[in-house]
Amino acid sequence: VWKVKNAPKKILGQTIRGVEGSLDSTRSGIIYLSETISKISYQQPTNFNERIIASKVSGNDNGFSFNSAQESTFSFYQNTIALNTAIVSPVARNAFNYYDYKLDGVFYQGNKLINKIKVIPKRPNDRVFKGVIYIVEDQWQLYGIELTTTGAALQIPFVKELVFKQNFKYDITQNFWVKLSQTIDFGFGFMGLNGQGQYTCVYNNYNFSPIFNKRSFSNEVISFELKANKKDSVFWNSLRPVPLTDEELNDYIKKDSLQELKRSKPYLDSLDRVSNKFSITDPLIGYTYRNTSNKWRLNYKGPGRGISFNTIQGYTSKIGLNFYKWYTENRTKWLSINLNSSYGLAEDKLRFTGDITKKFNSKNNLRITLSGGSKLTQFNDSEPISPLINSIATLFFESNYLKGYNLDFVQIKYRQELFNGLETFAKIGYEKRSALFNNDNHYYINNKEKQYSSNNPLAPEDFTTKSVDQHQVFKSQITARIVFGQKYVSIPDRKINIGNERYPRIDVTLENGFGASKRGFNYSQLRTEIYQNFSVANKGDFYYRLKAGTFFSADDISFIDYQHFNGNQTQIGTKANYTNVFNTIPYYDFSTNKSYLEGHIEHDFKGWILGKIPGVNTLNFNLVFGAHLLATQERKPYSEFSIGIDNLGFGKYRLLRVDYVRSNFNGAQHGTFVFGLKFLGLLGL
Repeated sequence: VWKVKNAPKKILGQTIRGVEGSLDSTRSGIIYLSETISKISYQQPTNFNERIIASKVSGNDNGFSFNSAQESTFSFYQNTIALNTAIVSPVARNAFNYYDYKLDGVFYQGNKLINKIKVIPKRPNDRVFKGVIYIVEDQWQLYGIELTTTGAALQIPFVKELVFKQNFKYDITQNFWVKLSQTIDFGFGFMGLNGQGQYTCVYNNYNFSPIFNKRSFSNEVISFELKANKKDSVFWNSLRPVPLTDEELNDYIKKDSLQELKRSKPYLDSLDRVSNKFSITDPLIGYTYRNTSNKWRLNYKGPGRGISFNTIQGYTSKIGLNFYKWYTENRTKWLSINLNSSYGLAEDKLRFTGDITKKFNSKNNLRITLSGGSKLTQFNDSEPISPLINSIATLFFESNYLKGYNLDFVQIKYRQELFNGLETFAKIGYEKRSALFNNDNHYYINNKEKQYSSNNPLAPEDFTTKSVDQHQVFKSQITARIVFGQKYVSIPDRKINIGNERYPRIDVTLENGFGASKRGFNYSQLRTEIYQNFSVANKGDFYYRLKAGTFFSADDISFIDYQHFNGNQTQIGTKANYTNVFNTIPYYDFSTNKSYLEGHIEHDFKGWILGKIPGVNTLNFNLVFGAHLLATQERKPYSEFSIGIDNLGFGKYRLLRVDYVRSNFNGAQHGTFVFGLKFLGLLGL
């Protein structure tokens, strides 16, 4: 159950929708209430299966609760508890490095002596709990726990604190204390939205001698019985282990009675009339028209939201329209149509692109996209520099890093999961490419040591030679994405993949250029990418990404089709981690049409080191280490090493990072600082 208190009407100017009828006159009340009854199978060390027999969501008789035993099963016998970061258990093997203990009393449960032990963190800002554990004398097993940790320890800024309570009962046949119940209480607050929640689990009907076979466990970890969400009140009243509170009972009654009203056309239209009100700033910023009862909306993106500057177009702005139609209540099947325009003032050219995407279902995620139009495209289509950062670098530092060409194209894309663990992506299209030149040398601050470079990455001081000769080519690309041992959740109308931390994700891609208008521009490239991240107990999170590829018949291909690497010359980072970027490499200096190898590793210690330093541990910073390598056939290897501090910020807003990066190439070394503004990445800027 989730509750809010004195909720604001808007957050960041956006009206909070979906809480109508949930809150009282003070804008307080229950915003989410659900229950689940499950049958759980478990076999050490990792085999797990949950079959949900019944699921109930207040106010939605078609809904499926996302309460699951898998997400809420915490064993304090383990050395660490995984809660966004690893929190050290008070009964871990190395617990004495993190806790002091004090006997706070004893009592008997039957003929068993129970010790009440106070748990005291050695360093309060470490990844630890505080509270009380109850230990059975001589058996040294848990009788109960009451432990608290904080959002700061979890590094989840909007969580104030998390309180665990577990009770155990003695099973005489196993001579062991088994878990009877668990309650998790939490408080949260962010941007004026404050509240609390509770997650209660009751365990019964243990079978300690199950008969398992090869079919007992699979990669499907959670599934729902047929009509699990259609159980009546008689069923729930007979099996519910914990009685509903008066507030929860009233919430069911109120929301269930309002359910039909909220689905009715008059009610939905009344909500839409409020949100569809037009504002004087809408033509500049944007506007959304909703027709919820007919399951569609139309969104307009105004020119004021996309203003940027580059030396090719000058000041440029974008206008966009999006039509979105969904066919099911849970939006598992939908249609999206986009029309976008871009106009460059200095270039005096208007470009249009459009696309239509149809998602057919959410079981195998089948979707097809048809797109086309004309656009300015960076030579590296991964777009290593964003329009915002390029605008600032260009106007204030006279560093016009964005280099691009004109692309006229038609393309069709396909995506589908063929079976669990194998997803395919394919696209084929026609492209007409032509060179562009600088059209604007405007700047705000004159850097006397620099001047604008040309739009030719191969000849930055040549302002007359074309970066590419105009040509046409057909391109195809097919990617197989493999996730070994991929775990997933089966819901009647969709499948949710949750990956598998033990194995990496592997992408294998074959790209072809054919039917080119210029001789020598046809080619093939085969490449692979391996990515994985996993936790290392309470010592942090480890990330790595490896890429390798080779070209065939590509000696004379267009520079556009080279393999380009994500560089960074701005000293600004925007990603949560740097496993897909080189932070001091120029954007196109290492581009290649030969074989290449690229590798990135990063380890976020999550307070394991800085949390032990007096004074520093009060700041809740994370030490981050990184290493990066690039090897191409034509050049000597390039490497970077970095050390940085993450989780910088103020209060709940921890979206900053700073790294010192040291590069090494051909015997020359270079060092610089990179400032991570992660909020830009979250905002798509």
